[in-house]
Amino acid sequence: MKRICVIDGQGGGIGSAIIKRLTAAVGGRMEIVALGTNAIATAQMLKARANRGASGENAIVCTVPTADIIIGPVSIIMTNAMMGELTPAMARAVATSPARKLLLPLSQENVEIVGLAQAPLPHLIDALIDDNLKTILE
Repeated sequence: MKRICVIDGQGGGIGSAIIKRLTAAVGGRMEIVALGTNAIATAQMLKARANRGASGENAIVCTVPTADIIIGPVSIIMTNAMMGELTPAMARAVATSPARKLLLPLSQENVEIVGLAQAPLPHLIDALIDDNLKTILE
C-alpha cells in the first residue's frame, strides 16, 4: 500500500482540507499519514480522517524517507517557514526524500512563485488530486 504524507503547520487548515479530499478520492487504497509541525496541526489533520499522525521535527525527519508521495504547501521545503515552525532539518528531510512531492503554491512567507495563476485552495486541491495524483495512482 502506498504511503502519502501530508505535511502542515500552524493550525493545520491546509492539511485538513487536503486530507478530506484525499480520503474521498483514494479511500482505503492508500495510507494517509498526517505530519504536523505542531500538535494542533496534527490533531486537525487526524480529525480530517488521516490514518495516522505524528508531530514535530523528529517525526517528520524519520517518516518522510518512507513516503511514496509528500503533499503540502510549498513552504514545507523552506527553512524557518510557518513562523519558524519549519526547521532546517524538516525542510532538508522533505527536499531530499525520494518521494514524489506535490506542493501547493501557497505561502505566507515573502515568496511568490512567478508564472502561476492565483487560485483558491479548493481549486488547487482539486487540481492536485484530479491532474496529479490520479496519474500517479494509475
